[in-house]
Amino acid sequence: MHSTLIVARMAGHSAADVADLFRAFDDTEMPHRMGTRRRELFSYRGLYFHLQDFDSEDGGERIEDAKTDSRFVRISEELKPYIEAYDPATWRSPADAMAQRFYHWSAR
Repeated sequence: MHSTLIVARMAGHSAADVADLFRAFDDTEMPHRMGTRRRELFSYRGLYFHLQDFDSEDGGERIEDAKTDSRFVRISEELKPYIEAYDPATWRSPADAMAQRFYHWSAR
């Protein structure tokens, strides 16, 4: 399994709206198309954390393939009032907002 963590800024008191958008998106076949096994959204003091677990290492490639799907385009547009880049000066794609894992532990 492969995980990604996107970090961004989230408008205050918008967690319910963002959750509703993802709930509708996740009720489609899009998560399966992208290989998403699990999605968790977190907020902390104006920050937004989007954790996704994928079937395999090709999750990023599968997301790239799905980016032209109208449902992906739509949720990206619908999130704009609520989510903004952590550093707008350097943001070009979601890859620019992904945290880098520097330690991992799991029970055997």
